[in-house]
Amino acid sequence: MPSSVRAGNLKDPDVAELFYRDDPEKLFADLREIGHGSFGAVYFARDVRNNEVVAIKKMSYTGKQSNEKWQDIIKEVKFLQKLRHPNTIEYRGCYLREHTAWLVMEYCLGSASDLLEVHKKPLQEVEIAAITHGALLGLAYLHSHNMIHRDVKAGNILLTEPGQVKLGDFGSASIVAPANSFVGTPYWMAPEVILAMDEGQYDGKVDVWSLGITCIELAERKPPLFNMNAMSALYHIAQNESPILPLFPSFPSRTKDAVRELDNLQYRKMKKILFHEAHNGPTPEGGEEEEVGYLLRTGTVGSMESSQSVPSMSISASSQSSSVNSLADGSDDSNEMAMMTEGEHTVTSNSSIIHRPTDNIYDDPYQPEIDQQQPSSAARRRAYYRNRDHFATIRTASLVTRQIQEHEQGSALREQMSGYKRMRRQHQKQLMGLENKLKAEMDEHQLRLDKELENQRNSFGGEGDKLGKKHQAILEKEAAIAEEKKFQQHILSQQKKELTSLLESQKRQYRQRKDQLKEELNENQSTPKREKQEWLVRQKECLQQLQAEEEAGLLRRQRQYYELQCRQYKRKMLLARHNLEQDLLREDLNKKQTQRDLECAMLLRHHESTQELEFRQLGAVQRTRADLIRTQHQTELTNQMEYNKRREQELRQKHTVEVRQQPKSLKSKELQIKRQFQDTCKIQTRQYKALRNHLLESTPKADHKAVLKRLKEEQTRKLAILAEQYDHSINDMLSTQALRLDETQEAEYQVLRMQLQQELELLNAYQSKIKIHTDSQHEREANDLEQRVSIRRALLEQRIEEEMLSLQNERSERIRTLLERQAREIEAFDSESMRLGFSNMALTGIPAEAFNQGYPNPSPSSGPGGWPSRPVPRSGSHWSHGVQNSVAPPSWRSQNSCSGGGFSRAESITSGLFLLEEVLSHKFREGV
Repeated sequence: MPSSVRAGNLKDPDVAELFYRDDPEKLFADLREIGHGSFGAVYFARDVRNNEVVAIKKMSYTGKQSNEKWQDIIKEVKFLQKLRHPNTIEYRGCYLREHTAWLVMEYCLGSASDLLEVHKKPLQEVEIAAITHGALLGLAYLHSHNMIHRDVKAGNILLTEPGQVKLGDFGSASIVAPANSFVGTPYWMAPEVILAMDEGQYDGKVDVWSLGITCIELAERKPPLFNMNAMSALYHIAQNESPILPLFPSFPSRTKDAVRELDNLQYRKMKKILFHEAHNGPTPEGGEEEEVGYLLRTGTVGSMESSQSVPSMSISASSQSSSVNSLADGSDDSNEMAMMTEGEHTVTSNSSIIHRPTDNIYDDPYQPEIDQQQPSSAARRRAYYRNRDHFATIRTASLVTRQIQEHEQGSALREQMSGYKRMRRQHQKQLMGLENKLKAEMDEHQLRLDKELENQRNSFGGEGDKLGKKHQAILEKEAAIAEEKKFQQHILSQQKKELTSLLESQKRQYRQRKDQLKEELNENQSTPKREKQEWLVRQKECLQQLQAEEEAGLLRRQRQYYELQCRQYKRKMLLARHNLEQDLLREDLNKKQTQRDLECAMLLRHHESTQELEFRQLGAVQRTRADLIRTQHQTELTNQMEYNKRREQELRQKHTVEVRQQPKSLKSKELQIKRQFQDTCKIQTRQYKALRNHLLESTPKADHKAVLKRLKEEQTRKLAILAEQYDHSINDMLSTQALRLDETQEAEYQVLRMQLQQELELLNAYQSKIKIHTDSQHEREANDLEQRVSIRRALLEQRIEEEMLSLQNERSERIRTLLERQAREIEAFDSESMRLGFSNMALTGIPAEAFNQGYPNPSPSSGPGGWPSRPVPRSGSHWSHGVQNSVAPPSWRSQNSCSGGGFSRAESITSGLFLLEEVLSHKFREGV
């Protein structure tokens, strides 16, 4: 939910369904405050609907940070709704009234810390084991659902009246794991939580650390470093080893202290007995009660017993006078393995349930005491259910009152810690906001690059389609304008003219020959006319036969020439089409190569821009983190200085009070010395009286006056000496007391200064460690980014190389396929020509004899009267790149043997093999 939403706004249906709309003041009655903290107050209450006892946690979301408080309430309610386990507090609902959230939960008698507060001594090992077992079951349930408690301590481990252990106070819990928020109570915080923003995220293991600190707390009545400033404790936890329980090494010293206290107690008791016998007679029997009370007040017996694994048989005096006694419904069970007297309790670690005491430890102030003789377990259960709606708690009234007073008076240290936590959360929120902003910027940048690449690919695809259609149109156009019939008609018209010319020439020759024969006959007069006619007829027939043969030969030669020219023309057109296909394929491949080069250049440009953006974003995050850490360190130093000033001011106030109270102390001591002086004077006066009487009795009466005068002078002299001693004692006492006070105050001031200096040095060491860790983290992040960028660049170059290799393979494959197809077409054409009787030599070139017989080869460039203009095979061509072709490949087609011929089958295959060799040789020499 966004933080900008006003606190208490229920317009969001997801938030509205978390709260009940009923008025909680009408549903719950008999509210009694049983706890207080920074969050608010906890009340005992009774549900009027079913007369059930519940606990209500009131949390206000007004004043400063109201939105933050509202978000914390929503988070805690959502967390409690997810809990379903015997070792977690049971959630009953949440209500809103007058800017206050009423969080209703099941009622528990108190926490494990209340046991320490009531009994004034540590718990036994078996009791700690049972409490720890129940807490571990609850934590295991939370961790199995990826939740973290983050505030495990004795005060948050609650106990029900049957002795069930439950985890409570989920205000600092995290619904997701891992997390990286700075929350919790300082003395119980794990190092991972303290260094969350510096070292990254943490998981449920932090609860295990806090539970270990809780075990030490239960065994020593306070957590480690509890005598240290809370802020200093944070710095100490973050950079030192984990604490241990120093149980056995202190056991002998504690035992000696206990023996010494017992001896002193016995001495005082005997002195008191003798004093009372001397004045008032025998004292009543109550020494043992005084002894037990004194030992428990000093904590000696408790500490000694806590180091042993045996049940304690004593009771705290404070537990007798507080509301710790329960209803009179408990009794001994003969099957129990351990028994405890009033105020004590027995635990079983395998069930994590603390059994109820044999005597009453829960006192109901509204019910008279009931003395029952060991009721049965059924009667005990009936009594429990009958009295479950009555007020029962193990929290002392003094504890509740002290918590209320501390909350009302306020604490500078608590405000300082809450401000420090708030600052850490704000820093984390600011850093996360910056990371999310940069991530959105990177996503937008990547989307823009992908769109640009896709547009380029689409453009290249459209250009490829247009080029393919263009090539198809060219091929179709070339096929449509083939003029084979016109070429045939041209040859036939030429041959017809040749035949007509031959016939006319034969007619002329026939007439000339006929006239010549007639002249020859006319010259020979002796030959008979009939013979002449016969001879002339034979000559004519012979001439006609020769002309017919000549005409038939011409027709045969024309037919052969016609068929050869048509076949040769078809072959030339086939080679011309092959040349055109090769040109089109070359253009297509060069276009693809150009597009691929442009795409690779764009990919490299995108990589460079992404790399620049990544380094810029990393620099921004690191600068922001460094600024936040600098601000945090400055705040920590300011807080420490304020704490030092406050401690010094408190010490000065204490010393001022001592100085002000010193006259009273000096007056009392002066009165004491005065009384001593008066007693001495009285004694001396009595002694002089006795001496005077003795001397008067032993001396003659005439000397009495001189004796009295001498005694009077001696008495006056001694009284003057006593007066001098009195003045000297008074002055000595005054100087001694003043010097002692000054020395004590100076020693206290030096101790405080040394302690504050140590805390300041601890803070500086902690900040130095954080700074070194931050610098190493920044260096590691920069190295990781450089490594990622280099790997991405290598993968991109490998991808480009693979794509180029694939393109080269495609290029070679298409060229090979085209040449093989063209070779097959040439081979099929030549085979058909051979079947028709044409040789390859005849198809590749016309013999010179054909021109000597009057059949000239028309020029290909002739106009309308010559052959039609057609493309002919070129003398040579190249397969080359269109973009990067620094080394021009050699010609792959050999020179034609004659100007009018094309490729033979052998020449086509040879040229194709030569082309493949050329492509393979230049494939890896060309740049990407």
